[in-house]
Amino acid sequence: MNDQAQKKLGATLWNIADQLRGAMNADDFRDYMLSFLFLRYLSENYETAAKKELGDDYPDLPIDVLLRTGASTPLEAWYQENPDDIPEFEKQMRRKVHYVVQPQHLWNSIANMARTRSDELLMTLQEGFKYIENESFKSAFLGLFSEINLYSEKLGKSQSDKNKKLCSIIAEIAKGLAEFSSDIDALGDAYEYLIGQFAAGSGKKAGEFYTPQQISDILSAIVTLDSQEPATGKKDRLASVLDFACGSGSLLLNVRKRMGPHGIGKICGQEKNITTYNLARMNMLLHGVKDTEFEIYHGDTLTNDWDILREPNPARKPAFDAIVANPPFSYRWDSTDAMGDDVRFKNYGLAPKSAADFAFLLHGFHFLKDEGVMAIILPHGVLFRGGAEERIRTKLLKDGHIDTVIGLPANLFYSTGIPVCILVLKKCKKPDDVLFINAAGPEHFDKGKRQNQLADKHIKKIIDTYQFRTEEDRYSKRIGIERIAEEGYNLNISRYISTAEQEIAIDLTATHDELIKIEKQIRAATAKHNAFLKELGLSVLPTAD
Repeated sequence: MNDQAQKKLGATLWNIADQLRGAMNADDFRDYMLSFLFLRYLSENYETAAKKELGDDYPDLPIDVLLRTGASTPLEAWYQENPDDIPEFEKQMRRKVHYVVQPQHLWNSIANMARTRSDELLMTLQEGFKYIENESFKSAFLGLFSEINLYSEKLGKSQSDKNKKLCSIIAEIAKGLAEFSSDIDALGDAYEYLIGQFAAGSGKKAGEFYTPQQISDILSAIVTLDSQEPATGKKDRLASVLDFACGSGSLLLNVRKRMGPHGIGKICGQEKNITTYNLARMNMLLHGVKDTEFEIYHGDTLTNDWDILREPNPARKPAFDAIVANPPFSYRWDSTDAMGDDVRFKNYGLAPKSAADFAFLLHGFHFLKDEGVMAIILPHGVLFRGGAEERIRTKLLKDGHIDTVIGLPANLFYSTGIPVCILVLKKCKKPDDVLFINAAGPEHFDKGKRQNQLADKHIKKIIDTYQFRTEEDRYSKRIGIERIAEEGYNLNISRYISTAEQEIAIDLTATHDELIKIEKQIRAATAKHNAFLKELGLSVLPTAD
C-alpha cells in the first residue's frame, strides 16, 4: 500500500473514531481504538503464518461455508477437525511468530460477532485480551491491555449497553478496514496517524506521548549520521538506540526507519506512564519489530529504576550508539541530597527541583557511547538559566560535549506553544566550537492556524546545516569556546546570531526612476481626462506644475 493510501486508511479510521466515541473522552476512546487495531494486526500476522505452516491442510473455505460449520475463521475450522494436533501446532507458532492467538479471539471472529450483534462479544474479547497478555508470549504481551477496561461505564451503564457499544465500534472499524488492502504493514502507519490525530485533540496531555513527525525527522537524521564525520553520511549500523522518555515510541521507530529493518541491533525505551508504555509496545510490534529486537521498560527515568541501567560495574555499564529524547519540559522532580552522589549527576551537580531538564539530559548522556550521538528536545531556558543549570551547562561546554544548538519556532508541539531547542551532545567530538542554528525565523517555517509546521525544505536545511557544519548569515554560525566563555557560557542563540527581522534594502536610484515614471503616467492620465471634460463643457482639473 502506498503512502497516500496509508494516510487515507488512517483518515478513514479517524473519522470512524470521531463519529463513534460520542461523549467519551478522546484519550479513553484512543485506548480502545488502538487496542482493536493491534488485535487486528496480531490476527492477520498470525493467520498468514498459520496458513503457511499448515499448507494444504489449511481449510480455505468461503465465509458462508465456514459459518455453517460453526466456525468464524479457517483456523477455527482446523482446530475443530484436528484437536490432537493443536499442541504441536501452537508450539511451532510460538517458535516461528513468537505468540499464539486462539481462533475464537482472532479479529475476524470478533468482527463477525460484532456484525451479528452477539451478546457474547464483550466476554469473548475480555478473554482474548487476557489470553494474549498471559499465555501468548509473556515477554512481549504481559500487561499489554491492562488499561483497557471493557466493563467501564464509559461504554454504557449496563452489560448489554457496553456490549452494544463495542459491537458498533468493532463493526465500523472492520467495515473501514475492509475497504483497503489486507497488507498488515499498512496498519503501522495508520496507527501512527491515529496517535497523531488523538494527540492533536488532547491538548497539553499529548506532550506525554507524542513527538510531532517533523521534529522526529530532525532528531533521527542527526543521530544516524556518522558522529565524528557527519559529512560522510549515515552510519551502516547502530548496535543500540535508547529513548529514555519514549512515549508512544515514534522517535525510536523513526530512527529504525532511517536505518532500515536490520540496521539496529537493539531498540530500548523507557516510559513512566502505563498507558503510553503499552502504546509504545503495540507500536513496535505493529511496525514489524520483533519482540527480541526491542525492550520497552515501564518505570521512572529520573530515579533510574531500570535494572539493566543500574549496573554497578563501569566495565559492564550499558552504552548506546544513539540516544534521542523528548522529555517533559521543565518537569518538577523530587531530587534528594543523596542523588548528588548518583553516578549520572555527581560530576555535574543536580538540576533544580523546579526543572528536571538537565537531569533528563545527564541521565541520557551517562549512557552514551564515546563515539555516540545524543539529540534531545528541551525548552529554551536550558540555554541561559542561571544557578545549578548554569553550572551544569558550563561544565558540559568546558568538557567539549555540546556540539550543536538548534533553535526551533514556537507552537510546533501540541503540548506547549513555547519555542524549543534541540541540543546535540557527544562525548568525543572533533570540532572545538559549537554550531548554532537559528531555525526559528518566520522564513524557516509555515505558519498554521493551530500549529506551526516545518516543511520538508525547512527540515532538510536544518539537517544539511548540521551535517556539513555550514555557516549562513542570520541562520547558522560556528562559535569558539572562548567567545562562549566571554558570554558567561550563555547559549542564548540571539547572542551569536541576529534574530531581528532583516530590513529590506532600498535601491534609491531605482525608486527615483519609478517615481518619475509614475509622475509621467499621472500627467498623461490627467490630460486625457481634461480633454473629455472640455468636450462636455465642464471645468478641467488642475495639473501639476
